[in-house]
Amino acid sequence: MNETFRTLWRTNRLLMIAFAIALFFTVVFGARTVAFYVYWSGHQNVAVAGWMPPGYVAKSYRVDIAVVRQALGLDPQARDRRPIARIAHDRGVPVQSLIRDVNEALAKAKSGEAPAGQ
Repeated sequence: MNETFRTLWRTNRLLMIAFAIALFFTVVFGARTVAFYVYWSGHQNVAVAGWMPPGYVAKSYRVDIAVVRQALGLDPQARDRRPIARIAHDRGVPVQSLIRDVNEALAKAKSGEAPAGQ
């Protein structure tokens, strides 16, 4: 077996390097995929909190991010990664009020109703 690798290395050096690179990327992206799967399988339907950005809430509840953005009064098409607490602070409203709005929108989205204003 060891002699086979030596022979391959001597005769097909570029092929062996390309194979090693491909194997490296396969392992890295495979591990990343498994890590994301394990993380998100345990973080579904987590109670909405002030530290969460809209994207996290949408991914946790498996709804379109536009639903969460609209509930927060944000432009559904604009990218805004601020946490809910920061959005509330910037507007001068209580965090619990925005969390309540998000929870209502999530409940409507899960039940199949159209969000308000559409």
